[in-house]
Amino acid sequence: MRHPLILAAVILGLAIPAAPALAQYGGGGGGGGGPGGHGGGGGASGGGDDAAAQAKKDAEWNTTNRLDLPGKKNAGPCPYVKVLWDAARYVELKDNRESYDAVGYTGEIQNLSSGCAYSGVEPIKVAMELLFAFGRGPRALGSSKDFTYWVAVTDKDNAVLDKQYFTVHAAFPNGQDRIMMTDHIDGISIPRANSNVSGGNFEVLVGFDVTPEMAAFNQAGKRFKVNAGSSETVQAQAQPPAQ
Repeated sequence: MRHPLILAAVILGLAIPAAPALAQYGGGGGGGGGPGGHGGGGGASGGGDDAAAQAKKDAEWNTTNRLDLPGKKNAGPCPYVKVLWDAARYVELKDNRESYDAVGYTGEIQNLSSGCAYSGVEPIKVAMELLFAFGRGPRALGSSKDFTYWVAVTDKDNAVLDKQYFTVHAAFPNGQDRIMMTDHIDGISIPRANSNVSGGNFEVLVGFDVTPEMAAFNQAGKRFKVNAGSSETVQAQAQPPAQ
């Protein structure tokens, strides 16, 4: 599905309150054991990756995949587009129990590609393509769910200039508890005060609309994954990801 996103009057220098500082990752990321972190028959796992694994994850989550946008050569760099770590995954847990049998619907932003185009005093045009992985756990009701995610533009001080919400409808075929979907956002338009304002002055952040409990689960680096040869729950380790 393609969505247009036109940001209203986003001009560097507006007096807008700063957003809270949260951990951020570049676009994309691997799900432990299945889409949305749901792999069936597993449990919560901590984010205790070693330095090499974390470096590999950082590289995978960086927005090195670029969309080619037609037009003139850019007057400067593109905004940095990335997924907010705290909102990269959506995990429903009944009564907040970190156990596989408490899992409802899950989602994860697994990859993100972006591109931009601008010249002169034109607004910065940004396009994105997102790859989602969705899962359906034992506590999921029905066979479909609408997942809400947001796109926000910030300045270099993390002040949110504009934020809009989008919905992806995930329908699970009979007997299938994991699906992959892509979504497109075309025409993100970021006005500039003058030709000296480059895309490097902005960031575009993406994330699921999560509850505080989901955000804390993500920030601690927790996820659900398959345990080889076992259906027992692995104790979650509250170890935050390397920054």
